[in-house]
Amino acid sequence: MTDPFPVLDLRDAAGSQETRATFLNQLRKAIHEIGFFQLVGHGIEDAEDMLELARRFFALPEADRLALNILDSPLFRGYSELGREHTKGIPDQRQQLDIGPEQPTRTPAPGEPAYRCLIGPNEWPEAMPELRPAIESWITRLTALSHQLLRLMLESLDAPADFLDDVVDPDPQIHLKLLHYPGPTRTSEHAGSGQGTGIHNDLGLLTLLVQDGHGGLQVAVEDDQFADVPVIPGAFVVNLGELLEVATRGYVRATLHRVVRPAPGVDRYSIPFFYNPRLDATMQPLPSPYVEGADGVIDVAGNPLFALYGDNVMKGLIRSFPDIVARHHPHLAAVAGSRSS
Repeated sequence: MTDPFPVLDLRDAAGSQETRATFLNQLRKAIHEIGFFQLVGHGIEDAEDMLELARRFFALPEADRLALNILDSPLFRGYSELGREHTKGIPDQRQQLDIGPEQPTRTPAPGEPAYRCLIGPNEWPEAMPELRPAIESWITRLTALSHQLLRLMLESLDAPADFLDDVVDPDPQIHLKLLHYPGPTRTSEHAGSGQGTGIHNDLGLLTLLVQDGHGGLQVAVEDDQFADVPVIPGAFVVNLGELLEVATRGYVRATLHRVVRPAPGVDRYSIPFFYNPRLDATMQPLPSPYVEGADGVIDVAGNPLFALYGDNVMKGLIRSFPDIVARHHPHLAAVAGSRSS
């Protein structure tokens, strides 16, 4: 199959009028036709350094990692062992560290929306103090890049570039994961457990991903047909979340994707960064000629799309982390059953 994932150079957006127009046309086609593309020319040069930090974190003694056990966090933050997170009820074969916006500890108020449980501090490893400033710097820069890219997407759809500013300002609900996909120890094991991360959509606005040289990310380009996303050193793989599908009435879609587990003896590392609206923000249709003629979002059994981001992200967390729900949010267990897919 011909590579379906276009490579866009962000420097073209700052070029001549003709170069910028060509970039915007390519961007519109990419977000409409496939929902994935690769971004170069973005000016962020330390992706390999971040991947090396991820390798070092997952090489820490197990006791240091488990000191950040996500099971102890009602905020769904911290370290997950293999199989802790689920996709469609099946354990994902990856280790991860989940990081959100760094905010003060708070006491939940009676009757407040369920998504307010996500507000609070992160878990950081005492054995690796250099990790926090590196990740916080990365988050700051990727937040700015994501906002620039979101504005360009809107411009490509002939919508006001600032139309979604108020859904992210001043506190976008960013989310970063350090991911480690260890290959199985036996070839026979690999044959029966190929799921690194199961088939899913992202929940928010857009995702920026850096991946190491082992690849493994696959995107649904047609029904039941997945294509491998090539590894381009220094590029971000960009894809769209469900809230942009809602805002564009389905003109752009949150495309299904997955990660296959690496071969025995191979370790894959990646870092996805999720740029999302404020928890309390509700999406409105973009004033765009492309959106006005769109067919609307596609309802998929077991996966309702919520215009309020807090509701949409809780939908995902409830079904992905049943152990955390049972331990810290048992009142949401019934919701988990009704939204499972």
